[in-house]
Amino acid sequence: MSDLDPRPRPQFGEYATPEEQQARIQRPEVTEALDAGVAPQEAAPAPKAAAPAAARGPLVDRIITLMLLIYGLVSVVTTIAQLLDFPHYAEQAAQILNVDATYSNLTAGFVWGAIAAVVYGVVYLLTALVTVRRLRRGRIAFWVPLVGFAVAAIVGGTCITIAIVNDPAYLSALMGGIAK
Repeated sequence: MSDLDPRPRPQFGEYATPEEQQARIQRPEVTEALDAGVAPQEAAPAPKAAAPAAARGPLVDRIITLMLLIYGLVSVVTTIAQLLDFPHYAEQAAQILNVDATYSNLTAGFVWGAIAAVVYGVVYLLTALVTVRRLRRGRIAFWVPLVGFAVAAIVGGTCITIAIVNDPAYLSALMGGIAK
């Protein structure tokens, strides 16, 4: 268009050639219909490019769930550190019970302490994974860390019990001290 053209300046490409229009709108069927002198069919609106925002559950659930996961992480890390030195862990338990007992089956203590530590770690990781997936889907999730705690306590506690039972002298001292 020249400056002497009396027509108003185009704003929306109305003077564009069909090729220019096709290149800009990326809809060849519209250009073909216009070239044939047919009114183009209205297309369904294109889906939005932006991903939908993640669904979110209630704020209270997210806060409680996050607090439970943080508390669980701190508990699991400290418990694992203690269980990896099971004889010391067992002696501290005896002191808490005010019982004079020394854990002496070091092999069983280290093996079962390590197994219990792995159980606590794996259960926490699985719990965190399931919890995050539920939160991302906008589902209630506070109960998942509670179930994870129960599973870890039962399975990990069983491993600890096996380690204690494998030292009859320690077990006898515990039972005698508790019975007093």
